[in-house]
Amino acid sequence: MIPKIVGKSTRVVETEGFSIDEFAGNVGSNDDTMSLAVVKVSKPYSEPWLTLHYDEWIAVIRGQMDCMVFDEKTQKEVKALSAVAGDTIYIERGQRFKPVFPVADTEYIPVCIPAFKPERCIREDEGLDDKEEEERVKNQLQELHEKTDNTAAETTTTTANTTGDDCFLYHICEKSLWEAAIDSDVAYFPPTFTEDGFVHACSVPNQLIKIANHYYTSSKGDWVCLKLPTAETLKNKCGIVTIFEEPKSVGSTDPLFILSYDVNTLFIFWYPLVIEVATLI
Repeated sequence: MIPKIVGKSTRVVETEGFSIDEFAGNVGSNDDTMSLAVVKVSKPYSEPWLTLHYDEWIAVIRGQMDCMVFDEKTQKEVKALSAVAGDTIYIERGQRFKPVFPVADTEYIPVCIPAFKPERCIREDEGLDDKEEEERVKNQLQELHEKTDNTAAETTTTTANTTGDDCFLYHICEKSLWEAAIDSDVAYFPPTFTEDGFVHACSVPNQLIKIANHYYTSSKGDWVCLKLPTAETLKNKCGIVTIFEEPKSVGSTDPLFILSYDVNTLFIFWYPLVIEVATLI
């Protein structure tokens, strides 16, 4: 085997003061194995809160990058680290954090395994000053990735169990309805299943309380959180299709846009598929 050129630099994000050029990945090289890009920040800038469903290494070439995390004890965001030129940051899959660039002329190289995809990077809209610009960026990324044919690459990564579908899913429901389904040995359906046409779920568990407070405060009883198998397992073992997309209404209640992606799971919800059940207090 000889060296070969596998990709071409492609501008995937461009906003005022912020740009991303992908050299390898689903857009840059039509490969889902990994992605490599160059990110340039020309003025102080902050991204929204992110939750990654891939491992990411960030090599800071110039400038500074701060990583903010949420402290559960103080209920405030705190600075986890501050990286400067020459530093490499590792962000583990499932980590929720907010990248902040306090100085102009910052440049870094992110490497993602598996490759970046919009549905693998949950972007929260809450608190953003320019939501229209954020929506434009999301739409641009989605359009670029929809144009890419990754059938062969997806087959490879699915076999290796490294796709974005390997995150657990979470569904909250009334405890009485769940226990009634268990006691009767029947399939569980949420009350809005007929109206919505699917079962809502979420892949970011630390957002469940916000979701519950948005949709279900009228309920007086106890609720439980159901931890489901990964979307990949549901598909391969049970033939159940999971669709990652923007939040949808639950019955007549408008969607809560705190995440870029909700999970709409199209299946009959049969209780043996649940991994864990936890009571929400």
